[in-house]
Amino acid sequence: MKYIVAIIQPDKLDEVMRLLDESGIHLMTVSPVMGRGRQKGISEVYRSHKEAGSLLKKTKLEIAVNDDYVKNAVDAIMKGAKTGKVGDGKIFVFEMKDCVRISSGETGEIAIG
Repeated sequence: MKYIVAIIQPDKLDEVMRLLDESGIHLMTVSPVMGRGRQKGISEVYRSHKEAGSLLKKTKLEIAVNDDYVKNAVDAIMKGAKTGKVGDGKIFVFEMKDCVRISSGETGEIAIG
């Protein structure tokens, strides 16, 4: 089991979600976040509004998947979020020791979904 965390541009979320759905990955948590990377918070234009300062608006996706779905998930995020410019984001893949579904008490791979 793996836990995938992706930081992407907010305007790429719909496309990433569409591609994840097509890959059979439907369960995720999405949060608005602020951060900076190589661009060090350099001003950028987002939906005709200039964002300035040391932190930029980003979107964070968190996805728990069984090992068979890791490549599909990473490929979908890459395809949907990539513009080829600095600031496209990052994908982190972590080992996940366990998962517990609260409602049923199921654990492990079956609990992921």
